Amino acid sequence: MEYVLLIGGLIILIIAGEALVRGAVGVALKFNIPTLVIGMTIVSFGTSVPELLVSLQAALDGHPELAIGNVIGSNIANLALVLGITTMILPITVKRVTTRIDWSILMVTTILFFIFILNGNIEWYEGLIFTIGIIAFNFFMFWKSKKESKKEDVELDFEKEGVKSSKLLFNIFLIIAGSIGLAFGAKWLLKGAIDIASNFGVSEHVIGVTIVAFGTSVPELITSIMAAIKKETDISVGNLIGSNIFNILGVVGITALVKEIPVSMQVITNDIYWVLGISFLVFPLMIIGYRINRVKGFLLFSAYCVYIYFVVS
Repeated sequence: MEYVLLIGGLIILIIAGEALVRGAVGVALKFNIPTLVIGMTIVSFGTSVPELLVSLQAALDGHPELAIGNVIGSNIANLALVLGITTMILPITVKRVTTRIDWSILMVTTILFFIFILNGNIEWYEGLIFTIGIIAFNFFMFWKSKKESKKEDVELDFEKEGVKSSKLLFNIFLIIAGSIGLAFGAKWLLKGAIDIASNFGVSEHVIGVTIVAFGTSVPELITSIMAAIKKETDISVGNLIGSNIFNILGVVGITALVKEIPVSMQVITNDIYWVLGISFLVFPLMIIGYRINRVKGFLLFSAYCVYIYFVVS
């Protein structure tokens, strides 16, 4: 049965990822919002719903290793595995605003997360700070989109897709349906994956940063690959950076508000440094030529493989 859930969840994730990308880009055209902004807000939120649901449930069920490991592993997987695979398929051009603003916000958020976990516990008031942060982040992104009009770029992208701005309600439906599909698909995939992993006696920490994290990162992987194939590379980069920001500010923040999250020494002394290191590694890869090619993508993918090797071994 667990194998049926695993495969069925993956199929739903693929379909839901397609719907989410189409709907998000459609809304971007209608409101003249750059696709980069949509990628870092609506799409990022939609693809991070699985992380939120899994972490909340894990914390409530008394499995903090799964809750925090899910966020740690997902952030590593998003930038190393997902971005690596996506750019190995299709190299991505990086806009300067991504390196100046978006990456900077990601690093500040990650460093703040590092500071908060040093005492071995994420308190409710720290969760409140994160929650306020994710609200402020979304307001900032939409404000920036109004200030920096990129209407001509978005319209050009959509002429290739053949999507008309009059389909606003249908695009909104696609976003909602895609987000719901991602949540259910990830839930089934995760249940199947965890059941399979448990049969082999794997610890909660290893399951959290590998199987669970990979499962909840599948939406980002599918969405980014499909966006890259459609030449919507702004959504590919924006989605991943935005998802990592949302994972920390939104997932950890909301979860900590509901229930304080204990953090293991394994995370404090090892995993968090991988998150910081890979988040920092992305910066030079982006600014060198402002393009992440297949070689850089392979480097990121290799970093993920090395991390998994150390975790498992």
